Amino acid sequence: MQFHAPLIPGKLIQRYKRFLADVELADGSVITAHVANPGSMLGMKDPGMTVWLSPAANPKRKLKFSWELAEVDGTLINVNTGHPNKIGEEGIKAGLIPELDGYDQLKREVKYGENSRIDILLSNEDDAKLCYVEIKSVTLRRKDNAEFPDSVTARGAKHLAELSNMVAQGHRAVMLYLVQRQDCTSFSIAADLDPNYAEALQQAMAMGVEVLCYTCAVTTDGICVAKPLKIAI
Repeated sequence: MQFHAPLIPGKLIQRYKRFLADVELADGSVITAHVANPGSMLGMKDPGMTVWLSPAANPKRKLKFSWELAEVDGTLINVNTGHPNKIGEEGIKAGLIPELDGYDQLKREVKYGENSRIDILLSNEDDAKLCYVEIKSVTLRRKDNAEFPDSVTARGAKHLAELSNMVAQGHRAVMLYLVQRQDCTSFSIAADLDPNYAEALQQAMAMGVEVLCYTCAVTTDGICVAKPLKIAI
């Protein structure tokens, strides 16, 4: 995934009301940027840290910038949760996720379950067995370990239940965690932050839901799937 325009660096002043952030640009001006991230952004919203913004593609948009990347100890982290689905799609098509090879068709945002949409649906024309792929963006890092979620996510638990139902119906279901940084050596569930999600994942795995985790290479030019990460759950 490539950014549509060169990113602009700045210094974070504050994130507030979840979807807004004030940022000081290099010329000293202060702008308000859109934050496409409903999570807590734990460890990535400290005042004074370097952030990277994209200019709005639509000149009529009220907020002229979007917060794309955070920089922590020299590591770039994608904070825009609107990107991982595209990153995952490109990774699958490029063969960067071999566990998801072998499918003829890929569709995005397909309705299924109870008022849900699956991020990616993989299928073969001559096979009734479908592959449902749910993608989660992972940004939290503690002691070199990538963790999900960074706050309570009832929606995430619902998605796991939906995936389990697809397995029960004879389909394949995959929970794909995409770590939006490259400074982690393993992945686990942050059970202390959301014990219900941790339990829901264990139940889903017992039902046959597969779990995959890959890191992403993040630069100011774009983001792509990099390599598999050891899973410790």
